[in-house]
Amino acid sequence: MSEESFAQMLDNEEWKEIRTGEVVDGRVIAVKPDRIVLNIGGKSDGIITRSEYTSAPDVDLTTVVSVGDEMKAKVLKSNDGEGQVALTYRKLVADNGNKKLEDAFNNQEPITGVAKNIKGGLEVIVDEARVFIPASLISDTFVKDLSVYNGKEVTFVITEYDPKNRKIIGDCKQLIVAAKKAAAEAVLSKIKEGDTIEGTVKNVTDFGAFIDLGGVDGLLHISEMSWGRTENPKKVYKIGDSVKCFIKEINGDKIALSVKYPDLNPWNNAAEKYAVGNVVKGTVARMTDFGAFVQLEDGIDALLHVSQISRDRIEKPSDALSIGQEIEAKVVDLNEADKKISLSIKALLNDNEAQEEVPATEE
Repeated sequence: MSEESFAQMLDNEEWKEIRTGEVVDGRVIAVKPDRIVLNIGGKSDGIITRSEYTSAPDVDLTTVVSVGDEMKAKVLKSNDGEGQVALTYRKLVADNGNKKLEDAFNNQEPITGVAKNIKGGLEVIVDEARVFIPASLISDTFVKDLSVYNGKEVTFVITEYDPKNRKIIGDCKQLIVAAKKAAAEAVLSKIKEGDTIEGTVKNVTDFGAFIDLGGVDGLLHISEMSWGRTENPKKVYKIGDSVKCFIKEINGDKIALSVKYPDLNPWNNAAEKYAVGNVVKGTVARMTDFGAFVQLEDGIDALLHVSQISRDRIEKPSDALSIGQEIEAKVVDLNEADKKISLSIKALLNDNEAQEEVPATEE
């Protein structure tokens, strides 16, 4: 309402009747930290207390409203007992907020608001209208500490709208699930088996690492982490690591990854390097009752049977060897098809002894 309208109203003493529940226009004529005084064109001024301006606690109203501001308000009481009109701005905003939530519910449109952690979930105030998001509908994964959402914006859909019973339920989870599904479909449409791809380690378990490929996760199984033996994936990868790998298999939305590139397979030239009769060096990697497994290189282990460790009789490999010990032995068997190599220290010792016994040739 313009200043001229107010002046004319006063001059003509045309006081309009103020009725409870109606929305009135007013001009701020005074403001204190805890109340606002409005000229609403009636015989009495209107009063908006702090609690009827906002649901936020301890707001200094002088920081949000100034004298001369025009604003709408809803009449709570035409006479508050002191000859003034009790007004509410908060409920008027809430009415508009409820209308916004109702439209969002009917159209299943996402809506955004600032969250506050409360018992059992989150409270989101949308234009003074309250929405409750149960803990089970906040995310598609379990969130132990909901306080991480305090003061942060969340986007949700309204799944239940019953303002009369103050029951307006929001759901973030279905939006998150839908977004992840769309992202996964976008990635799956672009990749194929054999592609080299780079991702980020999302989680590490005893059986492998899950790699985020930018919208879909792939599994790098423990057996695909190295051509050699991987004892513990957590000692190889940690969350956040960048990993370059290739897609071994795609089965629906499941992606199997590998870093064991075929052209780097150590068995490719094993027939030449580890031919029967060759003398090789290796490191004792592990032992059993029947022998020791010797790592010749990453991805190739050979068996040194207990009977081939020494020319003397020994009961178990640990009587003569220790883990990490470097040894030299002779290849006595190579089964390339089964990827098995057998070694013998005893055979090497016999060869060396035989060479020493050969007399020098006289010229």
